[in-house]
Amino acid sequence: MSSFPAEVDRVLRSAGWRPGRAVDCRGWREAFERRGLPMHDAADSFLREFGGLTVHLSGPGVSVARTAFELEPTLCEGEEDRFSEWGESIGRALYPLGELDHGRFFLGIDEFSEIYLVETWVAGFGRMPDALENLILGVRPVVIDDGAEPWA
Repeated sequence: MSSFPAEVDRVLRSAGWRPGRAVDCRGWREAFERRGLPMHDAADSFLREFGGLTVHLSGPGVSVARTAFELEPTLCEGEEDRFSEWGESIGRALYPLGELDHGRFFLGIDEFSEIYLVETWVAGFGRMPDALENLILGVRPVVIDDGAEPWA
């Protein structure tokens, strides 16, 4: 996708990434299409390059602690409604990417390559490649929808 700052590049390489990496996404595509979540081009592009990586992180970050994440969409199986409902709520097509903080949160990507933290609320890490940098460097995601019901 892009060149990364030295620290981000080092972390990604230690997780098994390299420029030009290409992973077969068919299994993820088929699994989630059967569950009503078609893989859009941005998800396909991201997962071809980064799918299957586990990034081990801890310690202080820029604005939040650095947290391990796993880019394995099958970790989101059974959560399809969460992705489709939040996607509808924010007007984006959210596709599952994996987990953040050992399953505490889910990660998703929209059709514009923005990466999201998905829980009972949604926050954005920005668009690629900044999103991956923010995840690795410990930059707090921006809350987009806190899940609170609007006043009637």
